[in-house]
Amino acid sequence: MAQGKTNAMRILDSNDITYSTYNYENKDGKIDGIAVAHKIGKDVESVFKTLVTQGHSKEYYVFVVPVAEELDLKKASKAANEKNVEMIHVKDINKITGYIRGGCSPLGMKKIFKTFVHDSALSFNTIVFSGGKIGFQIEINPNDLSKVIGCSFVDIIKSN
Repeated sequence: MAQGKTNAMRILDSNDITYSTYNYENKDGKIDGIAVAHKIGKDVESVFKTLVTQGHSKEYYVFVVPVAEELDLKKASKAANEKNVEMIHVKDINKITGYIRGGCSPLGMKKIFKTFVHDSALSFNTIVFSGGKIGFQIEINPNDLSKVIGCSFVDIIKSN
């Protein structure tokens, strides 16, 4: 698979942030986070997905959680200081973020949205998330991600 630069990668380059990339084959249609983690040989706990919500105030918020976990909307609302937040419709992802489902990165969206990353990210030297295009993943130190997008690390997943 050809290696190209995505907007997310160019943002990291322009901020002199060290990162690695992974490419994976997606012709099989398996682009969910768990399948991607297996394809690139990473533990599912260190691979994260990017979810976009809209708050009661109509503001958009980005939540980055481990791929095998589920966003807790009550915890997410509290983190965003909103009465409630709801997931945006899949059909609206491109209009709001500039990305498509399966290729949504917390870096390089059309606008900068307040972003929250699950605090488990801090227990890893590096985490992996979408590179901004299906078939591309970025691996980065979570503190470096915070330097670029100013994210907060909070508990935002459902408890088992």
